[in-house]
Amino acid sequence: MRKVLILYAALLCAAVTEAKVSLPQLFQSGMVLQRGKQIPVWGKAEAGELVTVRFNKKQYATTADLDGRWRINLPKMKAGGPYTMTVGDQVLTNILIGDVWLLSGQSNIDVTIERVYPQYTKEIDDYENGDIRLFRVQNETEAHGVRDDIKPTPINWKPVNKQNAWPFSAVGYFLGKRMYEKTGVPQGIIVNSWGGTPIEAWISADSLQNDYPMLVKRAQFFQNDDYVKAQGQANMQAERQWQKILNDEDPGISENWSAADFDDSQWQSASQWDHQWAMSPATHRPVVGTIWLRQHIQIDKAHAGKPARLLLGTLFDQDITYLNGQEVGHTYYQYPPRRYDIPEGLLREGDNVITVRFINKYGMAHFIPEKPYMLAFGDDRMSQNPMPTDIIPLSEQWLVRLGTEMPSCPSGDISLQNIPTTLYNAVLHPLAPYALSGVVWYQGESNTGNPAPYADFLKKLMGCWRDTWTDRQMPFVIVQLANYDGRQQTGFPQPIVPQTTPTNSGWAQLREAQRMVAEADPRAELAVINDLGETVDIHPLRKKEVAERIGLGFDRLIFNNKVKLSPEIISTNITGNHIQFTLDQPIQEGALYTFEVADEGHIFHNVDAIGKGSVITLLNFAFKPTAVRYAWKDNPIEANVRSLTGLPMSSFEIDINK
Repeated sequence: MRKVLILYAALLCAAVTEAKVSLPQLFQSGMVLQRGKQIPVWGKAEAGELVTVRFNKKQYATTADLDGRWRINLPKMKAGGPYTMTVGDQVLTNILIGDVWLLSGQSNIDVTIERVYPQYTKEIDDYENGDIRLFRVQNETEAHGVRDDIKPTPINWKPVNKQNAWPFSAVGYFLGKRMYEKTGVPQGIIVNSWGGTPIEAWISADSLQNDYPMLVKRAQFFQNDDYVKAQGQANMQAERQWQKILNDEDPGISENWSAADFDDSQWQSASQWDHQWAMSPATHRPVVGTIWLRQHIQIDKAHAGKPARLLLGTLFDQDITYLNGQEVGHTYYQYPPRRYDIPEGLLREGDNVITVRFINKYGMAHFIPEKPYMLAFGDDRMSQNPMPTDIIPLSEQWLVRLGTEMPSCPSGDISLQNIPTTLYNAVLHPLAPYALSGVVWYQGESNTGNPAPYADFLKKLMGCWRDTWTDRQMPFVIVQLANYDGRQQTGFPQPIVPQTTPTNSGWAQLREAQRMVAEADPRAELAVINDLGETVDIHPLRKKEVAERIGLGFDRLIFNNKVKLSPEIISTNITGNHIQFTLDQPIQEGALYTFEVADEGHIFHNVDAIGKGSVITLLNFAFKPTAVRYAWKDNPIEANVRSLTGLPMSSFEIDINK
């Protein structure tokens, strides 16, 4: 009997004594919880252990299951705070209740406030808001299956100010600011994105298995950890050796070609837009290796010694840039704008020398057109909207000399982030079931080479994410691809002439997939941004405007279904050689461009169009029409169908015989 009593007492103690419990990385002091929905709180403990959660003057308890997992659903609550949450012996403070948004996709979500700062200098400088909190999921991959948690991140629910926002997503920052101004409640912004990744990486294996079994098998191939580790180490060694040979054999380094007093009188002179300077004299192919360019610039007494900013446009691919022999900037890949700060005292009166060392592992070194190339002075030198007022433009003429040519760097790059399911497993699944208000999906550039399956992939992504959260009503705003002309990556001289003749376009096909998926899903909206891109930059900078259109989508999905978005066709009428589209709203009237009509052989022809009221009329074609396309180009800069509030209509292709 005594043994039984001792055992009973031990069990009773275990029942009332909590072991240390763990929480997912999302649960931190300063977090924002979703208003108006049940709030899941979950984690791990010893199997059978009692777990108690104390929040907002109430206490909730559960017991960890046999796997040590536990979950408590807090009841729906109104916006407010700050609150304190106690879970076991952990105390989380300064918690707000408001709206939580998950932003995911590729590099246009990644583009930071630092990158877009010149577009919005005063607004970013002057804005702070402790009710908007920022959380950045750290990039990680997993080929073996879903993970329980993400790894610790340096941006843990930090309040919005310039310092905290500087490395954070510009779209996320501006969306939080916009939604706070609209709703007046706290905003939580979770950014979970990875540049260059295809949509397949963000979809679960279960969702892909039936229709795309080879993609799942591809992911399984990378479950061999020894292979992945060995390949990664081999790639690192190859990279180090390539760089060592490059630097050892580059005469520009040994002879100090960046020095202000270096004698460059025998160097060849060339325009930055004449790409012969980037070609090998031996092979007549683009140089892989280094090319050095120098430019002398005269500085007057008024500007000598002053701090400045060197705007060197955008360059392909890597550059190290010097002024008077001192390195002022180093960019490791093609996309970031070159904005290099010149310290006080470095510029001198008279002759100064800018030296650029191009390093190319592939492709052809070149300057990107339609970008600023100048020295900027004064208090507004950080701004590009408007441009600085005190500038010295750079010349288009440079002195050029070949450094050293190299073979291509050997690489068996795995890039696990581009493998199907690896991002869903590592960084998406672990976020569920954290309560959300809605999801932003901003991706597609990496799938434009094969857009045919994209609509199906996007439906599967939305379906598996909703299943993961067990929320079939989860709202999605899909950000359509912006306008962009990839021809500039081959080094075309400026300006690039717009595409005018009908042509197939992978970008337009992918936009159409995005449009059709959004149209068919009652809990999804499309943010059309085919007027916010840049011809020569796959990462356009007008992210505040993108966030505004995302916000409008959530306005309609969540707060007011009468909000007008981009114009949409609601009916079609064909009379003789006229086609009329009736839209869901009036548009800006006048001549309209980039409409194409297909004949019976399905060959498309440009046609005239006019807009009046809510009607678009296509006219002046002498054949039986079979299909209509609008803005069917990578870079439809002439497309001009807009609502009265200025929102552009999406590109589309319609079979008018259906």
